[in-house]
Amino acid sequence: MSTLYETSPALTRLRHGFFGRHGGSSAGVYARNNMSFTTGDDTAPVAANRAGVATALGYDPADLVILKQTHSATVHVVTGRLPADAVIEADGMVTNRTGLLLGILTADCTPILFADLEAGIIGAAHAGWRGAVDGIIGNTIAAMLALGARTDRIVAAIGPTISGPNYEVGPQFAADLLAAHPQAGNRISIPAGGVEHFDLPGFVADCLTAAGIGAIDRVGACTYAHPERYFSHRYATHHDIKTGRQVAVIGLT
Repeated sequence: MSTLYETSPALTRLRHGFFGRHGGSSAGVYARNNMSFTTGDDTAPVAANRAGVATALGYDPADLVILKQTHSATVHVVTGRLPADAVIEADGMVTNRTGLLLGILTADCTPILFADLEAGIIGAAHAGWRGAVDGIIGNTIAAMLALGARTDRIVAAIGPTISGPNYEVGPQFAADLLAAHPQAGNRISIPAGGVEHFDLPGFVADCLTAAGIGAIDRVGACTYAHPERYFSHRYATHHDIKTGRQVAVIGLT
């Protein structure tokens, strides 16, 4: 594992990485490798951090594509570099173009990187609980299929994300989840003396399996449990501080 990012054995033939807090030049609560312009960090270090991710993987900084994520099930097909002032709201993206680096920002939500190596098609998705429940995973896969991918060839890597033991959600969340996904009861647990917790990465893996993805990898650890390695929104909220966002990236060369 690089000191800057973690990789998936399932994606070794592609340039990709799950970046955490290491590297970068942000300071204070955003130290060091914050990728978000909207969390209160200074813009100059964030721009430098994003450029550092691109160059670490052999890309020009202008090749890095990061959309405005809104916890939706919307997927964007990327056909080229985005203008610097482009604002595209989506939580998944796919492409069959070489020379582009798709980037997903997270700070507890689940980043997923996809690839059909034979077809030369990749994807990336931001799966928070809302997006996952509403179908961002299936929609991202469908967009890849529309470009010519096949589910039996797609591999998916789930990156660092909050784990069930640290993701307290309560009874209403559990009821709403089971109303939409009755089969998801295995992803709700109640610790002794506590309330409902949600296994988000487990639910994401179930969604991938249900969509026909046979090769699913897990990379990294729980974001909440390791605030020295990753940004965690929930950890920051519980400690009354601000936090940044990490990035997961994948590209075709």
